Amino acid sequence: MSNTAAGAQTIKSSDEYIAKANIKDLSIYKEAAADPVAYWEKCAERLDWFDKWHTALDWNPPFAKWFIGGKLNASYNCLDRHIKNGLGSKTAIYWEAESGEGKEISYGEVYKAVNKFANAIKKLGAKKGDRVAIYMPMVPEAAYAMLACARIGAIHSVVFGGFSSDSLRDRIQDASCNLLITADGGYRRGKTIALKEIADKALEECPTINNVIVVERSKDAINFKKGRDHWYHDLIADVDDFCEPEPMDAEDMLFILYTSGTTGKPKGIMHTTGGYMTGAVTTTKLVFDLKNDDIFWCTADVGWITGHSYIVYGPMANAATQVMYEGTPDFPAKDRFWKIVEKYKVSVFYTAPTAVRAFMKWGADLPAGCDLSSLRLLGSVGEPINPEAWLWYGEHIGKNKCPIVDTWWQTETGGVMISAIPSVIPAKPGSATKPLPGIDAKVLDETGNEIKEGTGTLSITSPWPSMLRGIWGDEKRFKDVYWSKWDQKYFPGDGARLDEDGYFWLLGRIDDVMLISGHNIGTAEVESALVDHKSVAESAVVGIKDDLTGQAIAAFVILKDGSTPSDELNKELSDHVAGKIGKIAKPKKIIFTADLPKTRSGKIMRRLLRDIGEGRALGDVTTLADASVVEKLKATYSEE
Repeated sequence: MSNTAAGAQTIKSSDEYIAKANIKDLSIYKEAAADPVAYWEKCAERLDWFDKWHTALDWNPPFAKWFIGGKLNASYNCLDRHIKNGLGSKTAIYWEAESGEGKEISYGEVYKAVNKFANAIKKLGAKKGDRVAIYMPMVPEAAYAMLACARIGAIHSVVFGGFSSDSLRDRIQDASCNLLITADGGYRRGKTIALKEIADKALEECPTINNVIVVERSKDAINFKKGRDHWYHDLIADVDDFCEPEPMDAEDMLFILYTSGTTGKPKGIMHTTGGYMTGAVTTTKLVFDLKNDDIFWCTADVGWITGHSYIVYGPMANAATQVMYEGTPDFPAKDRFWKIVEKYKVSVFYTAPTAVRAFMKWGADLPAGCDLSSLRLLGSVGEPINPEAWLWYGEHIGKNKCPIVDTWWQTETGGVMISAIPSVIPAKPGSATKPLPGIDAKVLDETGNEIKEGTGTLSITSPWPSMLRGIWGDEKRFKDVYWSKWDQKYFPGDGARLDEDGYFWLLGRIDDVMLISGHNIGTAEVESALVDHKSVAESAVVGIKDDLTGQAIAAFVILKDGSTPSDELNKELSDHVAGKIGKIAKPKKIIFTADLPKTRSGKIMRRLLRDIGEGRALGDVTTLADASVVEKLKATYSEE
């Protein structure tokens, strides 16, 4: 049985949910299909513009320009207009520290902080077009820094606070940043992360950095370089609390965000102000059915695109109230997320499948011990969610009353591309369902022909406002990576299956689609089948070279508490996969492990698993949460 079949039941949202939803029927899809450009113009009107555009779209593949002639400011749209509309006292952020301390921050307070931060940046000489690196923990000042850069027209490049000094150095060098905003330290599972120390090491090879702003968080002793380093609290003490927002052309760059590439060199994805903000404000409202009284919580970090679009720009452009959390889901206890939902009465909850599978492993009694009755909508982001996790999420977190939006999108797309609007599109557990209005997504074969039903490669075949505008400093790579596979069609690099109802089932990266005896087998399919077994908490599957079949399947499996590795269980799991998908999908090798190599954001590094499986030297491990995991796995694998 395929992944599609495993979650093939269609689940409609409750009548109560539909009755209160913002979208009541399919007319928005028909409107967008009839005239996509006019639809996106209507979406752009959700924003406040200083000058309206004269041309909606100039499409010269692969280069798009949207809302040409229009001028706006992202910070203004997230703050000023809400203040002018009388929302200054509305709560913008409930910030929860790992320690349990919290702050309730109003839009008026965020507005003042961002204006002062912007003036502090200007005081150090930063101006429109300069690149500013931000290397911060999950504190409100991280969002303030982004909005302050946007306010003066500086281009921010946020680097995840869990990245190494080498990663920070490479990103600063690539974008030639002249200002770094960081903190003395951050907290993770009760320990201090020495961010300033890591930054100092990176800056040994970053001659373009003239100034460093340091936010006080951990209060640990740090090295301070006179003339270069400045305390945030000192800088904002004597600046005005208003900074005139810089009018930005729609196509002026808002930010650069680096994402991994197959070559190992990160790609600096460029997003522009008008198009990106149109995508962020629209998808936040549509996908999450956002209401004025919602308490929204996206559990991502601002160092990733999810944090950009669904913590900073999307929710704040919609004047949402949201939770921002500093810590991890398992500290000081594994019910931390549910305690936060209960505390702040979160109504919309958006997290990753990796987290959901961890919740499953930890047990349903943890969420059952908290009041989750405030929840009305759940979301999934980051990778395909297997049907079993989807159903568990709906039952134990959503109490079978909350729709689930399984969203597909990328750093490059800027916002959600494929997802249900749950009031009008019924769900299928494990499927991202259908493209949002205005998004022209198709499944294509290798030659670019459309597949009406079956497996192929996902493509976006028409431009959309929040699409990437290029790779910083590398136009050739932009063309080669995203536009060379098919003529004038965007290549996301993901495999997909289209079912008989036109629902999209994402299969993971193309390099995660295995070719077994001439048959495409998605890693997500095999992983879903393994996790369906009562003994399995999590799994990761890769294709390894095989002389007979071309590729064979290697499965790395984490067992639930109480289950013990054995030859008998190995065979049972192999037969279970065969029963779910077919004998061709039986793993050649199953490795039981206590952990998997994951980035600090929770993404499984399948590239390293392939290195282990094929006996190659391990690639870059600097982004792993625990680099020792791969060595242990390598030792275990070689013993098999």
